[in-house]
Amino acid sequence: MRLKLFPALLQLSLLATAGFAQDVRYNFDRNADFSQYKTYRWVQIKGAAQASELADQQIKSAIDAELSKKGLTSTHADADLLIGYQPAIRQETEYSSYSSGFGPGWGYGAGWGGGWGGSSITTGQTSTIHIGSIGLDIYDASKQKLIWRGGASKALNTTAKPEKVQKNLMKAIAKLLKNYPPPLKR
Repeated sequence: MRLKLFPALLQLSLLATAGFAQDVRYNFDRNADFSQYKTYRWVQIKGAAQASELADQQIKSAIDAELSKKGLTSTHADADLLIGYQPAIRQETEYSSYSSGFGPGWGYGAGWGGGWGGSSITTGQTSTIHIGSIGLDIYDASKQKLIWRGGASKALNTTAKPEKVQKNLMKAIAKLLKNYPPPLKR
């Protein structure tokens, strides 16, 4: 029985891990010369949802930390780049269930289940997951043109403890800006 149970448990654990992984996507202007950009200034994106004041500070702090590693400096004066972000919090319902016993899905007989008759109990539950995404836009200030756009899902969690929120946010932003500036491929 243990041998039959192991693959099912492995699949469930992989699904659970994949469910919590942060998804990062980005795109950029292939004609932009990213080596020329040295400074940036924060801007608000018109019509975008706004984070709370604390969340705004945390998001900007995380982005500032990563951009400084890339050699960029934040300024309040004229800058090479204009940077804005958009937070999005949505809720999803997570369904989890499992079966136990000797009924369909876990049997000893031929095929999957039902081999010896027996009974099976299926247990299930639902929970609400708050999924917070951040969209980050980077504009060339002189051309007023979007040159880089990225997004990270599961970066914000409004229900977690503050330490967990900050850790998760830093991880998501590091992952998001990993390929900034974009690698040159000629």
